[in-house]
Amino acid sequence: MSTGPRQPRSDDRAALVERLTNAGRRTSDAAVMFHTALSQHLGIGVSDWKILGLLDQHGPLSAGELSRHSGLAPASITGAVDRLVKRGYVKRLKAEGDARRVLVALDSQLLQGVETQFAAYFRRLTELLERYDDDQLALLAEFLDTNATLMSEATAEISQDH
Repeated sequence: MSTGPRQPRSDDRAALVERLTNAGRRTSDAAVMFHTALSQHLGIGVSDWKILGLLDQHGPLSAGELSRHSGLAPASITGAVDRLVKRGYVKRLKAEGDARRVLVALDSQLLQGVETQFAAYFRRLTELLERYDDDQLALLAEFLDTNATLMSEATAEISQDH
């Protein structure tokens, strides 16, 4: 996880940490708004959209697995899957080797239409990434991966409180 020898802390560290914190908040806000716009474009809720993202990332999942990955309650997952099935975005499949187990699978044709919505953003992102060398990209990736893990842990803690 280490990226090399630690540099001495600068006198500007507090300002840098504040800048990074503010940039993270702006990124989070922008991501929420972007995904809200995409979900509205598809005529579904944001949580439903994120469930589609989990299915795209992990492949077919059971309702329990979706609950664990998302942090949403099983009843919320059931409602979301029902809505997504009704709209034709997902289908329920019997798991191979265990006919009692039901998996939720993404309709692959959905992704073809959504990819065009992402194209402009990904073009801009590709241009941004060209500014950084491989070591900087590795550092950014490690930071974002670790931050996502920390946020998932915090989400689980909040969910356990209810």
